[in-house]
Amino acid sequence: MVIRVYIASSSGSTAIKKKQQDVLGFLEANKIGFEEKDIAANEENRKWMRENVPENSRPATGYPLPPQIFNESQYRGDYDAFFEARENNAVYAFLGLTAPPGSKKCKQSSKHEP
Repeated sequence: MVIRVYIASSSGSTAIKKKQQDVLGFLEANKIGFEEKDIAANEENRKWMRENVPENSRPATGYPLPPQIFNESQYRGDYDAFFEARENNAVYAFLGLTAPPGSKKCKQSSKHEP
């Protein structure tokens, strides 16, 4: 199973960049394997992400914004869902992974930015 994080490398939004860095940094720090999928540099990635975010998880207007997280092709959630899982020490369950033996379920301090 591969965790895929859809990001936008050339996003002009500081908030989006911080959220992307937060997710990717957390995965790296906790040695959780993942693939970064850039929707800004690859039209296929953008199209796939937009088509595979479930209808009930899309914004009322516009397109879903990165970061969007998948386990293979199974949608796991956006930054807010990731942040909530991290605060509840449930990141592995959120990602659909089994926590490694002896793990503390990955608690990391960070401020949540809207």
